[in-house]
Amino acid sequence: MRIGIPREAHREEKRVALVPAGVDALVKSGHSVFIETNAGADSHFTDDEYRNVGANIVYTTEEVFQRAEMIVKVAPLTEQETDLLQEEQIIFSFLYLAVGKKNIIEKLLKKKVSAIAYELIEKDDQLPILQSMSEIAGQLAIQVGERYLGSDYPNSRGILMGGIAGVAPAAVVILGAGVVGFHAARVAFAKGAHVIVLDKDLRRLKRINTDISHNISTVAANPFTIARGAKFADLLIGAIQMKAEKTPNLITEAMVKTMKKGAVLVDVSIDQGGCVETSRPTTISDPVFVMHNVIHYCVPNMPALVSRTASYGLTNASLEYVAEIADNGLSNALLGNSGLAKGVCTYNGFCSNENIAEAFNIEYRRLHIFSTN
Repeated sequence: MRIGIPREAHREEKRVALVPAGVDALVKSGHSVFIETNAGADSHFTDDEYRNVGANIVYTTEEVFQRAEMIVKVAPLTEQETDLLQEEQIIFSFLYLAVGKKNIIEKLLKKKVSAIAYELIEKDDQLPILQSMSEIAGQLAIQVGERYLGSDYPNSRGILMGGIAGVAPAAVVILGAGVVGFHAARVAFAKGAHVIVLDKDLRRLKRINTDISHNISTVAANPFTIARGAKFADLLIGAIQMKAEKTPNLITEAMVKTMKKGAVLVDVSIDQGGCVETSRPTTISDPVFVMHNVIHYCVPNMPALVSRTASYGLTNASLEYVAEIADNGLSNALLGNSGLAKGVCTYNGFCSNENIAEAFNIEYRRLHIFSTN
């Protein structure tokens, strides 16, 4: 199969879809890989490293799309990238179509593109590709929160995460005990913060106590406890994840108004619309804004802050699926892997994800696949 890796078009997206080791595995299996020049530069992978493992370096995004049967990338499609997609091409990427623009999904349907979303692929009741990035985002949420609690940012609280003898540590409140919340709690607790985790799933809360520490406070999430947590927090982390849906605003503007002056709010859910009513997407170069005296950090692609680590993590998680499609063809790969099939959003001109179809009021059809053997 001919596989294309474009340089990411999204502003400040520094990750690359496959590191040279991943390309090496595909080439050794007999596939052709076309990668746009400098696609890996922001993750410190050179064109020569890709050439040395057998990749073909091309010099425009257009050529990547024209030569490939399957496009493998990182960030959701831009409108310009959607225009470059070829008839019946495969796109394999983070997509987040439910919070995207309707004309993007309309173009996917018109071109009969098979669009497979990293964030929806399942394995053993987990979301393996999304999880790799969520582990990073959870750790980064504490790093960036700690930075903006410090006095180098105007109007911040000027407090130390772990406190000192006689001075209380920061109160870190985490909404959501999934992968992001778990790793955020682990890092915050290791730094000596007073950590409180809220979730409606008691099994997840028990895992926090069992696998990290019983000294972390776990609370059943409901509007009352969320409001109380927001008011108490020095650092509030929104870590809610919804499958193929826009995240609900569980932290309302009224709650934000009650927060401490100079408190920091990190909305990790912003790539799905955000779980905070006052959130709006920001960028790595301009990551924060202040509303109601609360510092909001709402960068959708947080793992790009550590692009080399993130690119390795993404390759480790996605390569088996890329190889499965390339080795067997899309139809056979989907027939043989129900978890991969759950990632398919559009197929043969129809929307095959019910939540996305409902969000845009378009026709939904269950995925019907036939073997090509």
